[in-house]
Amino acid sequence: MSGGTRWVPAMRRALALARDAAAHGDVPIGALLLGPDGEVLAEAGNERELTGDPTAHAEVLALRRAVQAASGAAWRLEDTTLVVTLEPCAMCAGALVNARVGRLVLGALDVKAGAVASLFDIVRDPRLNHRVEVVTGVLADECGAVLREFFAHHR
Repeated sequence: MSGGTRWVPAMRRALALARDAAAHGDVPIGALLLGPDGEVLAEAGNERELTGDPTAHAEVLALRRAVQAASGAAWRLEDTTLVVTLEPCAMCAGALVNARVGRLVLGALDVKAGAVASLFDIVRDPRLNHRVEVVTGVLADECGAVLREFFAHHR
């Protein structure tokens, strides 16, 4: 499913989080988790370099922070939407399924490691116990440009 203008403001916030991640040396990926009424439940940028944690991807951090904000009472995030600047990897896609996230809105595709549309489709695999609605291509060019600029300066 292709993206529309409804998700542009949230993706712009995710892009700001991505740029914040780049400022501390992390790959610029930003994510925010929205509640059923569009309220921001949690947000994060990549923090692998910042924390030395290989699982500190923006998506995983946003999920963790949302659950922590709810005092751990609600790990099932069925009525939520995760907005992220880059197609999630296999780890993050699996986390979305396990957290029962209702919708995923993504910017740029990741042809090297994407596990939603490019290499795999973990979030919609009928063999799993949950499937996530997917919206693709929201500000895809801008999301891709942030990544290209980062890697042009770090190679």
